[in-house]
Amino acid sequence: MTTEEIETIIALATLAAIADGLQDDAEQGRVVEAARSLGLLAPETIIAQAMSGALSIHALAARLHSDEAKRLAHDTATAVCHANGWINPSEGKFLHDLADALQLDTAATDHVIADINRAVGDHPARAATPSLGVPVVNDASSEVVAPAPFDDHILDQAMLTAALELLPDRLANLGILPLQLRLVHHIGQRHGQQLDTKQVTDLVATFGLGAAAQVLEKVVRRAFGGMASGLLGGLLGGSAGMASGAAVTFASTYALGHAADRYYAQERSLSSADLKTLFTRFRADAVTMFPRVEARIGALARGRSLDSLLRTLTR
Repeated sequence: MTTEEIETIIALATLAAIADGLQDDAEQGRVVEAARSLGLLAPETIIAQAMSGALSIHALAARLHSDEAKRLAHDTATAVCHANGWINPSEGKFLHDLADALQLDTAATDHVIADINRAVGDHPARAATPSLGVPVVNDASSEVVAPAPFDDHILDQAMLTAALELLPDRLANLGILPLQLRLVHHIGQRHGQQLDTKQVTDLVATFGLGAAAQVLEKVVRRAFGGMASGLLGGLLGGSAGMASGAAVTFASTYALGHAADRYYAQERSLSSADLKTLFTRFRADAVTMFPRVEARIGALARGRSLDSLLRTLTR
């Protein structure tokens, strides 16, 4: 994988980020920051060209020659388009046009997305989420108090999203945000709130989850970690990177669930600042808790595919 190919993939991901028709200087800045964190020293030019419309899908696709680079470009663009939990028609058209330009068969990617949609419903925020029945943390040597039944449910979902990070499926983490959105929707329902999709996604966005640049960095780190770590510098690769991702995802989902629970319990009266304070506090709790549930998360993921893990939602 050459530097030019990586820059091309970042440029295509930038086009994916603005395929919904939204683009601004702040979004461009976030994508530049993500690209720099991947080791690209001067990504501003190609990202600015992509956002200005100076680079087309076909022009960029022509720069990619290996099957691996083409597949990674489409996978990364797919993940960025799913940064809000699902894709809209304009993003769907973008991905279709990109697949045509790259001359790719996207059946495998389509299958992954179908697995996620089947598990969480056609729309990530539509259905209630049953408990996985995963044992909760109750370590007598710690200060963790045995949680109430709904706390069990939040813990279950945090463990499930973390387990997705450990699967070998390259796009398994596409399921994380839909499951987080679904969790928030279920929590709102529990408190008698009638929520639409925008309300759910706005709350999740308050905590900085789901941004296109964040998804871009996460997916490319995962994909490049094992094959281009020398080129990209200090990337986490292989199982170490996946384990680190599982810890972050566990903490984020756990904090999201508990902050949302407090938010809806108080009739949505908390300010954004209060919500962020809650999220930070619960995330710190989750970081402390993670070592005590890490083995259980590993057991959830071990020997499973994305489809089989998601099927635990409906058993």
